[in-house]
Amino acid sequence: MLMPTIINFAPNGMIPTKDLTPHVPISVSEVVEDVLAAYQCGITMTHIHARDQQTGVPTYDAEIYGQMIEGIRRYAPDLIICVSLSGRNFPEFEKRAAPLQLDGHLKPDMGSLTLGSMNFPRQASVNTPDMVKKLAAEMMHRGIAPELEAFDAGMVNYAHYLQRQQLVAPPFYFNLLLGNVASAQAELLHAGMMIQDLPENSVWSLAGIGDKQLAMNSLACAMNGGVRTGLEDNIHYDKARSRLATNLELVQRVHALSELNGREVMTPSALRSRLGLEPGFGRYGRTYPKVD
Repeated sequence: MLMPTIINFAPNGMIPTKDLTPHVPISVSEVVEDVLAAYQCGITMTHIHARDQQTGVPTYDAEIYGQMIEGIRRYAPDLIICVSLSGRNFPEFEKRAAPLQLDGHLKPDMGSLTLGSMNFPRQASVNTPDMVKKLAAEMMHRGIAPELEAFDAGMVNYAHYLQRQQLVAPPFYFNLLLGNVASAQAELLHAGMMIQDLPENSVWSLAGIGDKQLAMNSLACAMNGGVRTGLEDNIHYDKARSRLATNLELVQRVHALSELNGREVMTPSALRSRLGLEPGFGRYGRTYPKVD
């Protein structure tokens, strides 16, 4: 049975700068504008990073996250919003967990939870076991669902461990990110092994890093899975890197791939129901069952 395609839109990340591409959204208004353009085209959820409004460098500032969330929800009250809790720049728990303290109409539905440490080409992302467990526990306490990020099969296995420790609970949403030089490669067998090992009651999206984005987007559409796309993962439109992409172009390309595979795009409300999230329109996050 063909499932609608989850489109997880990642517009900016931590790495792209205006020097690399003028199309990356940095300011609050730019992020809101790009997310709303993608929403009008058709996306299921968005994964956002905050940047310092003066320097453009990544920040954990909950106020900036709140401004972005408020701007998005003014026009897209049902869109699932995930805030980044990345460990590339901030080793302190209090900083990484800062966006989770937002509440009311600013409360994020999800927070990213990278399930282990790894090396990128120029930088390490450090996610100690203690940090991963503390962030998972904080999300459960705050009623926020984890967006489980796995860069290799070992990280998928760590999700099983967190479930046994009652720090995460199904249904699960996984981003499987392939193509980093020190992690799982953007190949069918690597993707298939990770998907096969996912816990029961999981939904997943594939992301391809850099010039692997199109291949992984195409594979996910063919395999009845979800897709993560956006300038966070790749700033070029083509594998030859002959021209820079816009966020809207990358979303439109996933629509075309889904249509070629006979699939529609999943609505935010459908994924909210699938993941046990609140319905939006003023109610956000997730209610966890009580554990005896």
